[in-house]
Amino acid sequence: MERKESGYSQDDSYPTAPFDDGGEDSVLSSKFLLDTVGDVVLTQNSDGLSWQLVESLYDEKDESSCLGLRFVTKSGTKTMFSDVYAVEFLGWGFVREPVLGDVGCILGHSSQMYRFTVHAVQRSKTIPSLLTPFVYTFGHKNLEICKTWVDQINASMDMESKRPKNLLVFVHPRSGKGNGCGIWEALAPIFSRAKVKTKVIVTQRAGHARDVMTSITNRELNFYDGVVAVGGDGFFNEILNGLLLSRHKAPYPPDPGDSIHPVENELNSTIHNAEEAILESCDHNDQSPFLTGSEHNRPQALNCEQDSEFSFPNKRFRIGIIPAGSTDAIAICTTGARDPVTSALHIVLGKRVNLDIAQIVRWKMTPASSNEPCVRYAASFAGYGFYGDVITESEKYRWMGPKRYDYAGTKVFLQHRSYEAELSYLEVESEKGNSSPEKESPEIATGAFRCLPTKSDRVSCSANCSVCNTKGVDTLVGPPFPVPNSERSRWLRSKGRFISVGAAVISCRNEKAPDGLVADAHLSDGFMHLILIKDCPRPFYLWHLIELTKRGGNPLDFDFVEHHKTPAFTFTSFGKEGVWNVDGELFIAHQLSAQVFRGLVSLFAGGPEA
Repeated sequence: MERKESGYSQDDSYPTAPFDDGGEDSVLSSKFLLDTVGDVVLTQNSDGLSWQLVESLYDEKDESSCLGLRFVTKSGTKTMFSDVYAVEFLGWGFVREPVLGDVGCILGHSSQMYRFTVHAVQRSKTIPSLLTPFVYTFGHKNLEICKTWVDQINASMDMESKRPKNLLVFVHPRSGKGNGCGIWEALAPIFSRAKVKTKVIVTQRAGHARDVMTSITNRELNFYDGVVAVGGDGFFNEILNGLLLSRHKAPYPPDPGDSIHPVENELNSTIHNAEEAILESCDHNDQSPFLTGSEHNRPQALNCEQDSEFSFPNKRFRIGIIPAGSTDAIAICTTGARDPVTSALHIVLGKRVNLDIAQIVRWKMTPASSNEPCVRYAASFAGYGFYGDVITESEKYRWMGPKRYDYAGTKVFLQHRSYEAELSYLEVESEKGNSSPEKESPEIATGAFRCLPTKSDRVSCSANCSVCNTKGVDTLVGPPFPVPNSERSRWLRSKGRFISVGAAVISCRNEKAPDGLVADAHLSDGFMHLILIKDCPRPFYLWHLIELTKRGGNPLDFDFVEHHKTPAFTFTSFGKEGVWNVDGELFIAHQLSAQVFRGLVSLFAGGPEA
């Protein structure tokens, strides 16, 4: 068929693709005027769109740009439907044409015609995890051809079944630098273009989002495809706890007050009624900086009249986070970038990644307290000692904004406190069984037990991670310890004075620690990394902290650092009380225990690009 130079009549449709795109059969092919680019042949295949210049403006270069104008490559451009989040019919209007003159490319005259736009994403060439929205405007004289293309592209996008249609959005107006509302207002057009309906709640007080998530019925919650937090890690934790505290039911990890050796009745002592725990625990005031008074410590009672179940893990319901906090470690670890636009695009495109969640149970608030379990959930980190002292000190300087953490951290470092405590952690048999421990220790036996790999053998978590996608026999969702002190697992103990105790569920990457606390921690492998910093001289601890700030550093390669990969641990402080930092929130506990649930929740994210 002879291609027309201009006019864009209905005869400008072609039955096949104009260039080789992998041998796929084309669904539709037509000639259009692409804004600022020129005449292109647009082809729709089963998996995406492709277009090529009818007559290339450049004979030698594949790419060119001038005066801010974009040009498609000489060989053609292809966009997958998985990267297209919206298509809009614009009606009659101007489409600009480029021309090539003696001084280079300049903007030529504009033609009036019917137009539609395709909104897609592209990855940054320098930072692969960073997503950038691109808009392509196509013009044609024939109204029906434009409408046909819009309908066809919409039909193909509708087949992307994992994309959300209805979202509940919480905006923290004072998170981070206090620009949560501004960030959401800038991103809202992305959701509206993608035809995602949003119910937006700007929180009015501390604990507002948690109360809403706790009190909302399962029937109401099932109306949404997910919930989105516009804020920091602490705000995400608030929503996570509101979602899980009244809905996730599972046996507790062992009580550190019970004797772990012998272990015949250990698991029996930890099977508690989940509803009873929610209603009767947390009666004390943790004096949290985010949630004040009894609202924080006493979740809403379960709604006994709920007529639908909401189980975990949930294949449909996901949580999204748009970074607007002080560190935004969860967003960085799950998307690879601290960028609100990237996170919003992950959400509207329906990306999914499973995330481990740690269940933390406080058994005693002080040595004199009675055993009253209080449950918290953590998605990134729980820390004691130095970490608890920093967040406690930082509350005095909230007026400083995010800089308060640097100031508080310096003060706590100079004080150089250490705390006496005892921890027990569960060591589980390695699936490979052929690793050897990095350091010899009288408490750590060699053989088939899980040992930490050497640095060269460690695999960082990334998109489509093979570690997270592997189902292990002893790392399925649920209580991760089958039979303690059996042939496949055993409890080990560490006792002494510690500057800090940290439990990292994910790597906790952030701008100050580019590799995070543990560079090879994974999003969904069923383990947390227990990091014990034993009492040491201040210069040694400073050396450890400096290594954390380096890309490719070795913060765990010190004699005073213990690093254990475990699905569960218990903790007992020998002081009056213990102050913990749980995902950025204060949690006071003399005795606590923790366990990981593999892939308990799903996030609107695709994982960081390798």
